[in-house]
Amino acid sequence: MNTQGEILWVDDEVESLKSQILFLKNKGYSVTSVTNGYDALELLKEKIVDVVLLDESMPGITGLETLAKIKEIRPTLPVVMVTKNEAENIMEEALGSQITDYLIKPVNPNQVLLSLKKIMDSKRLVSEKTTVAYQQEFRNLFMALSGNPNHEEWKELYKKLVYWELEIGKSDSAEMLEVLQSQKAEANTEFYKYVSKNYLNWIKDNGKNGPLLSHRLFETKVAPHLKQGESTFLVVIDNLRFDHWKAFQNIISESFRILEEDMYYSILPTATQYCRNAIFAGLMPIEIEKYFPMEWKNDDEDGGKNLYEEKFMANQLRHLKLDKLRWQYVKITNNDDARSLEDNIHNYLQNDLTVIVYNFVDMLSHARTEMEVLKELAGDEISYRSLVQSWFEHSPLFRGLKKIADKNIKLFITTDHGSQKVKTASKCVGDRQTTTNLRYKHGRNLQYEARDVFVVKDPKQAGLPTPNVSSTFIFAKEDVFLCYPNNYNYYVNYYKNTFQHGGISLEEMIIPIIKLESK
Repeated sequence: MNTQGEILWVDDEVESLKSQILFLKNKGYSVTSVTNGYDALELLKEKIVDVVLLDESMPGITGLETLAKIKEIRPTLPVVMVTKNEAENIMEEALGSQITDYLIKPVNPNQVLLSLKKIMDSKRLVSEKTTVAYQQEFRNLFMALSGNPNHEEWKELYKKLVYWELEIGKSDSAEMLEVLQSQKAEANTEFYKYVSKNYLNWIKDNGKNGPLLSHRLFETKVAPHLKQGESTFLVVIDNLRFDHWKAFQNIISESFRILEEDMYYSILPTATQYCRNAIFAGLMPIEIEKYFPMEWKNDDEDGGKNLYEEKFMANQLRHLKLDKLRWQYVKITNNDDARSLEDNIHNYLQNDLTVIVYNFVDMLSHARTEMEVLKELAGDEISYRSLVQSWFEHSPLFRGLKKIADKNIKLFITTDHGSQKVKTASKCVGDRQTTTNLRYKHGRNLQYEARDVFVVKDPKQAGLPTPNVSSTFIFAKEDVFLCYPNNYNYYVNYYKNTFQHGGISLEEMIIPIIKLESK
């Protein structure tokens, strides 16, 4: 019984290949041989094979002609060209016709075997190698988790977990992915404990002893690189996780050189109106409310929550004594905005600083909750990541950036918060003023499962406004989402396995800040 694969070997000197064919059969391959292209094409109409070994020089119909016709019948069928001719134009034509590999005659049986293994077993071999490597790393990650990591070590730990998630995702090993997801869940449990214990001290110290937080991101990471007469772009992609960045890193690095890949911590709640306003204002939300009482809106107030980022940015630039810079704020919330950005990108080169807020990934996560077709397309972490990668690769944003990649510019890519795939429902009761967000809530008379949330009874301690007297904030841990008892089962089923933000998890809080430059 064939265990390795079905091979079709097409060669007019098939008699001389008996030893090679026997060798392959002994290695577990099933080999069918024909002496010309016509017979090969007839056979391929009837029979499914895994690889074709195709002689380039045959009487009647040549190897290249046969190859073209094979691709008409079976476009994805791997073909290995076997040739006596090393002429460059032959190879270019063959490669242009999508051959998978080529061998030069006389062929050694082991050469053929290696080529077949490369084509047919590469995924399995990569999977095995990845599995062994992760098994070795598993203990190191476990030890790091047990070692009471600090905020910098948590960044490194999360980076490693994302690395293995991407590697195991490529290898298609469901068992290993399950082990990794279990380890990631354990990491999120410990991370929640760490944040709950230290967060209020980070706010009290204003970032002196803790991690870099949202409100100090611009001042610390971007401002020192700004100069008059030099063009810098700051692109804030809403709701972009670190693993999303890693998914399209190779795409953007074809056009730009990555100078620094770092991460910072989003403030709580990990929600746009808090985090992104903090980035632009250079202030915690409680300070934004103090200095901009007309512009700040709490969750329970009507009106847009992120309408004044440009005003906040102008104030921060004044505070940092950078108000002499020529700068511009551009917000992309729909396809027309995106096309306009792509068409006008060269005009922004006149600025010292161009700030671009791009709202696609956040819209994608919300649409995925509400639209069945997107639930199918982004059913799990791997497909969600793939969707973000595909969006970036084909987006007006990337097309625009490529247009100016040959100019002397600096480029920063960052985000305001990430998202977490929620799985565990937790009951929460509040009055009419209680917010509707699934990963955090604030209100006066909240009732909740204490084990599932980080509670801040005095919002000022967390740098947050107090919407009402005796308002309490609660932040969901790990993969918990907060549901009211009314229609409980309906909402649990509706929101389970959706991507949400506002709470405490590695995915929401530890997020990318990338510095790039033109190549």
